[in-house]
Amino acid sequence: MKSFMESGQFNFKRQHISLLLGGILAAVSLTALASSHREAPSITTAPKVDGTDFYMFRSYEANRSDYITLIANYQPLQDGYGGPNYFSMDPNALYEIHIDNNGDAREDITFQFNFRNNLRNLTQTIGGQAVSIPLIQQGPVSGLGSTNLNLNETYGVTVVRDGRRSSNRSSVVKTTGGSATLEKPVDYIGEKTLGNASAYQSYADAHVHTVTIPGCSSSTNQARVFVGQRQEGFAVNLGTIFDLVNAPFAVISNRANANAAAANSIQDKNVTSIALEVHKDCLTPGSENVIGGWTTASLRQLQVGDGVPAQGHQTAVKGGGAWVQVSRLGMPLVNEVVIGLKDKDRFNASKPTGDAQFLSYVSNPTLPQLISLVLTGNAGAAPTNFPRTDLLNVFLAGIQGVNRPANLVLSEMLRLNTETPVTPIGSQNTLGLAFGDAAGFPNGRRPIDDVVDISLVAVMGGLCVANGNNNDLKLNTVPGTTLASSCNPSSVPLGNTSLSIHDAVDQSRVPFMNRFPYLSTPTPGSGTPAPTQTTLVN
Repeated sequence: MKSFMESGQFNFKRQHISLLLGGILAAVSLTALASSHREAPSITTAPKVDGTDFYMFRSYEANRSDYITLIANYQPLQDGYGGPNYFSMDPNALYEIHIDNNGDAREDITFQFNFRNNLRNLTQTIGGQAVSIPLIQQGPVSGLGSTNLNLNETYGVTVVRDGRRSSNRSSVVKTTGGSATLEKPVDYIGEKTLGNASAYQSYADAHVHTVTIPGCSSSTNQARVFVGQRQEGFAVNLGTIFDLVNAPFAVISNRANANAAAANSIQDKNVTSIALEVHKDCLTPGSENVIGGWTTASLRQLQVGDGVPAQGHQTAVKGGGAWVQVSRLGMPLVNEVVIGLKDKDRFNASKPTGDAQFLSYVSNPTLPQLISLVLTGNAGAAPTNFPRTDLLNVFLAGIQGVNRPANLVLSEMLRLNTETPVTPIGSQNTLGLAFGDAAGFPNGRRPIDDVVDISLVAVMGGLCVANGNNNDLKLNTVPGTTLASSCNPSSVPLGNTSLSIHDAVDQSRVPFMNRFPYLSTPTPGSGTPAPTQTTLVN
């Protein structure tokens, strides 16, 4: 790994080139779409099971570097004031995080999350009658299991091995007390109910549970889990992007100016995070250090509501038949800007083992051509190395010498080398691996990684510029196939400029914590809004 990075071939920072930016280049932010929010036609009808972002990285909290943090975000674009029912998880859905630890594109370990909404039916005495209250709280809320909460959410976690629907399954339990029931904090209703940001974070911290993972050795089976509302960790200017990039073209010479070029339009939005921190040796077998990960959500094949309230404010649902997967997310941005519109629902329902059906979307992508159509003065800017072996390597195989497993079936998932040393948060580079930070995207994904910019560099040919004429990064072929192309600088019309593409909204504007669960305190329904610049919270 050291020689790979020190070769300078992948350190774009050494390229002394001007930074091409601005509104029209925000066209490339068609990749953003808030990462994976509302990315396919069918999922727009089921926001509770809409996966938005997936993160997988070695924990950079002090003294936790032997652990892997997995975060799956669901329920996009939550407004803090979105009451009175807010954003409870769907008790009729199955939320899962999958780990492939031998490269065969099949899940070897699955963490299943099942939720329950518990209606306490709090009442007020009105004219001598006990009348049910209309809200989910009847006063200030603090601590675990507050008696002022009318609706309490709990969940259970099941570890499934040898395939997500196998019988090899067991419950995760609290290390102290052995309970399999885990409490989830209520959303940040507002400061009168839950106090200021510091008070809410203390309340949320009480819902970080230390648990025991069955099937792991006694030295590696201790883990932490948290499910709850967090501030949106993704940065994008949605309105401008979807209006055919309605912004003037400009050339900006450095990223500091780029930070001010466009607002992060979802800075005040929230998401619901499913966060799990597991010892790396609990996830990896034997000598293989690379793991692949992705998240899915599923609903029953048949669901019929009977109109009778049950489990809180959720209408009672009678479900039957098999679980049907309706959401899938591994690498960011894939379904948004790689998969054709006609196949987006199909991708959400698919498994990595079936990714051969989507191969042409990666080998012959349409996004670079779409970008070149609106990139003023750069018609024909799309790379010409077909099939795009550079993209096939990064998105379907992992990079040789970085995060490619020894045995491999081509498939789309986020891949992480669990032995790559942690980069402390103060030294992390938002542009990740491409700019010398070996622990950054696409070697896993951390909250601070600017996946839009990194993906833009890749899709517009930046990897071929780095690959050079001597195939330094071994991108001209794809493992396990006969596919080959000339991924070199001559195949990239934009040349070195491809290394500088930027969407004008910098990921470093988003505040994060330096500890589990890393995503920051959510924006309240009323009270002081979340900070707009990067801050680290202990």
